[in-house]
Amino acid sequence: MQLNQSASVSAALSKLIHAAISRDGGWLAFDRFMAMALYAPGLGYYTSHGRKFGTLPQSGSDFVTAPELSPLFGRALARQVEQALQASDTREVWEFGAGSGALAAQLLGALAELGQQVEHYTIVDLSGTLRERQRERLAAFGDRVRWVDALPAQIAGVIVGNEVLDAMPVQLLHFDGTQWFERGVVAHGEGFAWGDRPSVQKPPFDGPFAAGTVTETHQQAQAFIATLAERLTRGAAFFIDYGFPETEYYHPQRDGGTLMCHRAHLADTDPLVDIGIKDITAHVNFTGIALAAQNAGLDVLGYTTQAHFLINCGVMELLEGADLRTTANTQKLLTEHEMGELFKVIAFAKGCGAAFNAEPLGFSGGDRTHTL
Repeated sequence: MQLNQSASVSAALSKLIHAAISRDGGWLAFDRFMAMALYAPGLGYYTSHGRKFGTLPQSGSDFVTAPELSPLFGRALARQVEQALQASDTREVWEFGAGSGALAAQLLGALAELGQQVEHYTIVDLSGTLRERQRERLAAFGDRVRWVDALPAQIAGVIVGNEVLDAMPVQLLHFDGTQWFERGVVAHGEGFAWGDRPSVQKPPFDGPFAAGTVTETHQQAQAFIATLAERLTRGAAFFIDYGFPETEYYHPQRDGGTLMCHRAHLADTDPLVDIGIKDITAHVNFTGIALAAQNAGLDVLGYTTQAHFLINCGVMELLEGADLRTTANTQKLLTEHEMGELFKVIAFAKGCGAAFNAEPLGFSGGDRTHTL
């Protein structure tokens, strides 16, 4: 996106948010602010033009995801998807937030190599701009790939989501040492500032919490998982994202929360500037996600690090004969100081049978479900 275009989009989005603040009496809950900053039609970060995904800032991208980094990510994940398709006796894959379409292309190609012909690959993506890029990238797969705006009443198949949960709006909470406040956004000249209101909300964890703690709760992500659970009649779901179990998420030393912004492959912690032209994200509370799924009727298949999951799915075998660049980039998916430890995989199932639930491929070693 050109600099003047970025400034124009940011100014228009800021005006829209200022109007929302005014309508709400001068204070806007942060989850509403985040939703507008990311998804306001034509103006939000994910709905405006501009390249989001890429390996280098020179490309105009802001961050890289695993499928862009290495094609072996999707090829390894495909082995787990294939097992789940077999166990559920289904032939459909659903992907939420398909980004550039890289993961879809990798999965469809690898599943075909494994002899698994997917009848439908359905993408749910709120961004019309990204949809068009996905259509171009996936044109070779014809009408097997389709896009929908809303979930059907029932789903039977395998669901995947890579870095989807972290992009769902979060509530911000602030503790002053005595009581909790909900942190929202107020107008400050032409820009924005933080504003707190007393709240009955508090983190789903007893603490202790130090005075000044700011943290997040994830009502929207948990509601999304509960809705999926209600609609999934038979199949499995796999979500890959960065985050922690509840005890780590709300650890006393994490008193600043996990909210982060990304632009040009640089990170910062101020979502109130450069509205609409940088990503806003929060780490995932995987305990909350697991409880939402379990309470809505899903079986928790497993929870592990991305490194363990990919190794369990045979990524080391796939690395044999790979070129130097692919090898180096795949190592970034596995090493502890890169993406291997921070990124986790959590999976759920319904109606797949006891044998599959007991031995899902990706969790055969290093399962951490007991930490949730």
